[in-house]
Order: sequence, then C-alpha cells, then structure tokens
Amino acid sequence: MNRSYLIAGLFAIGLGAYVALTFNIVGADGRGGEDGPAQPAAGVAAAREDAVIAVRVLDSKAERREREIVVRGRTAVERKVEIKSEVQARVVELPAPKGSVVKKGQVIARLALDDRKERLEEAKAMMRLREVELRAGQELAAKGYRPANRLKENEALYDAARAMVARMEMEISKTEIVAPFDAVVEERAAEIGAFLKVGDPLATLVARDPFLVIGQVSERDISEVRLGNEGRALLATGEEVKGKIRFIATTAEPATRTFRVELEVPNRDGTLRDGITAEMRLPVQSVMAHRLSPQALTLNDKGQVGLRIVDESGRVQFREAEILSEGLDGVWLSGLPERIRVIVVGQDFVKEGQTVKAVPVGQPES
Repeated sequence: MNRSYLIAGLFAIGLGAYVALTFNIVGADGRGGEDGPAQPAAGVAAAREDAVIAVRVLDSKAERREREIVVRGRTAVERKVEIKSEVQARVVELPAPKGSVVKKGQVIARLALDDRKERLEEAKAMMRLREVELRAGQELAAKGYRPANRLKENEALYDAARAMVARMEMEISKTEIVAPFDAVVEERAAEIGAFLKVGDPLATLVARDPFLVIGQVSERDISEVRLGNEGRALLATGEEVKGKIRFIATTAEPATRTFRVELEVPNRDGTLRDGITAEMRLPVQSVMAHRLSPQALTLNDKGQVGLRIVDESGRVQFREAEILSEGLDGVWLSGLPERIRVIVVGQDFVKEGQTVKAVPVGQPES
C-alpha cells in the first residue's frame, strides 16, 4: 500500500463513517434525541457545544514485532561466467545444449584433437631419449670422463623434453571443456563445426543456487544492517524468499548516497530468475506494535499520522504513530502505549480534550 494514498484516503473514509455514526446529544435540561421537543434555531449551536458524541472504539494490546527496513531491489545470479576456448581448434561435439543443467566437471564441449596425440607421442619419445643421454652423462661424470658443463647440458635437454610432454598433455586436456560449477547453459556462442581461436567464446554458464537479492540501503539506515542477519524479499512474481545478508558495501554510491546490500537466498528448485523486481525487508529491531485497520489512522492539525484514542476519563487524545509495515492483515504501528482504546469510527469528527461516549465495536449502543 502506498503510504501517501493511505493518508489521503483517511478523510474520505472518515466522511463515510460520519454518515453511519449515531449521535447521543444530551441537552442542559436533560432532554434531547428523537423524542425531544424541537429546539429553536438559536439554541441548536449551544446544544451542540455541550453534546457528548458516541464513537466506536477498539481495545488494542501491543505485540512484539520486528521493525524492518524496506528496500527496493532486484534478483541476481551469484555467478555468471563466459567460457572461452583455450586452444585453437574446431568444435566437434556439444553434449550440453542451451538451457541444459550441468554439474561441476561435466563436459559441455569437445574440440578436435587434430595431430595433438601424435605430437604428444613424439614429445614422449624425445623425453625418453634425453633421459638416456642424461643417465649416460651422469655415469661418465662419476668416472671423471664428462665435464660438469656437458652434464648440465644433458640435464637442460631432458627438462625441456619433459616440459614439452606436459605442455602437449595440457593442450589435449583443454580440447575437452567442462563446467567449472553446477550451472545452466544460458548461451551457446559456437556451434558444431565452428573453428575457434584462443579466447573465442563458447558458452555462458549461470549458477542456479544460491541466488541474490540486491538492494540499496540509505545512509540513514545502513548502520542498523548486520552481516549474517536474516531477511526476506517479496518478488514481483508473488513469491517470497528468505535468506541471510552476505555482503554490505563499505562505500556509498556517489549519485544516491546508498549502500549495496546482498541477500543470499536458496534456489534449489531453480525457479528464481535474474532481474526480477523485489522488495527487500530487513529486520533490524524488535519493538512493541499494534496491528490495526488502516481506517483507524487519522491526521492531527500538524499533519502528523496517528490515532485518536479515549483515555480513562473518557476524553479524546491524539497519539502520533510510526508505521512499521503494511499488508493485507492491516498496518503495524509503533510508538504507542502498550494498551490503548482506539477510536475506529468517528475519529475525524472529535478533537483532543473532548469528552465522548466510547462504544466498543460489536456492542449495541444503549
């Protein structure tokens, strides 16, 4: 409910209540009402000044309620990665089509090996040859027949051959591209038969679980937000998700002076989508509050939102209230005494200090 519409509608609601309101007018001579004699026009005003108006009241007791910071935000994926080719080769297989769900380590694409296996065997053969040369050199050096510099040369040649084998094995392994985490294949940038160079995009992966709800908290409220605190979010789709605050920005956005806050929420069934408008609700404090119908709200002469209540002496008082939250079950109001007798019909037609007849809701007027 838009708060400005709520306040603007109070007067219209009060006018309707006035039409339905029953008045008990008691004159100075003890006569009045429907059966009393007609009074002269000049005496009507005086009678109204001394009138006791009957109003409908509701006894309310405060309940413990979490005060929440409400922030507009949106859903977002936690991880989104563009997978690129690390070798130059042709695409020969795409086992994971667009939109498929893949597990960490699952193959999402295979590239052509071409002559890489043959080059690997060649590198292994050269490594074996260099190893034989190194051992022979070590034996000769031990007998004093091989100078130290020649032995170092044998060692360098062997190390180079071994590095070539490792390089070829790595290049072959990169022709089989696997998912780095559990994800959904969001985009597929290459098709079977496409020739990829190093750095060319192949697919975009999006993590399904967990998801984030991101909002911007004002500088006035950011000091009350704590890492690890629980929160919830109402999505534009009608869903409600719950999670924990995992990140609070240290620096503010220069343009808005607000701080980024991330709420991490589970998405095990994969129903959440990126970019959905959300209303984040972050509990920050436990307070005592009353739950009432929005129709009970009114304004005083200063334009403050609150309630008109009846005290123990039967007089009207105005109590300013803070709206904690609004929903289908009513509004939650704080800043009020623990027990109050709220005027729910006729509150806009009485003033502070006026004596009224309080008739509980549901009870016939005597």
